[in-house]
Amino acid sequence: MKPLALIFQAHGTNRDLDVAEALTLAGSDPVFAPLNELRAGKKSFSDYQMLIVPGGFSYADALGAGKLLALDLNSYFTDQISAFVEAGKPVIGICNGFQALVKSGILPGNDSQKSKGEGQATLTFNAEGHFECRWIDLQPISQKCIWTQGLNEIITCPIAHGEGNFQANHQLLITNLVSSDQIALTYTHPDGSPANGLYPANPNGSILDIAGICNPAGNVLGLMPHPENHIHPWQHPRHTRGESSGSGLALFENGVNYASKL
Repeated sequence: MKPLALIFQAHGTNRDLDVAEALTLAGSDPVFAPLNELRAGKKSFSDYQMLIVPGGFSYADALGAGKLLALDLNSYFTDQISAFVEAGKPVIGICNGFQALVKSGILPGNDSQKSKGEGQATLTFNAEGHFECRWIDLQPISQKCIWTQGLNEIITCPIAHGEGNFQANHQLLITNLVSSDQIALTYTHPDGSPANGLYPANPNGSILDIAGICNPAGNVLGLMPHPENHIHPWQHPRHTRGESSGSGLALFENGVNYASKL
């Protein structure tokens, strides 16, 4: 059977259909789940093999991007999500979903992230001070992360965010992310050379060019860019000039293949 993928829907999410198409092409059966249905118990997390928190502007980014959605996750679904993650099932949060995973403490996934109610990692305003909406290049890094494991080619896909600047309150957290292979994706130049923190290759000023991280177990991935918006050759902005490389589909295929073995 195809793994079932549960896709969160909150007020303001707008990439849910895009990620559903990516998951379908990768071989899963996506199911949409409005948060009010989950609260009412009309759908059970345990019935699904994958969990997706898509992009958009949940609750109009009131109080900060992803903040209110993070409160939902912690207020209503802590036990269910914790059980889902601890079971090793694949979870992905994209853009606004990444912001929610970080601000809820699900990522980076260590105990210190929730200690004293203060997160040690955050996604804050872009260093250039404005919304970024354009295509960028990503280098898959982590071999622990089940979503990026074995991926060697640059992923080319869009970004659309004003608060994608990944920062940490303590250098120890960054050291731990590096040593535990939790940096899943980094911003890079088109030729694969490091962005080295330089704009525009690094679009938001993220430390170590971080575009995405995973939890210590590797089954939860959060990333700011939108690989679900480059899954067909014709989606590449220069496809009429014969360019079509850098598809993000392989990332979703990794997640689906992993889920199908659970």
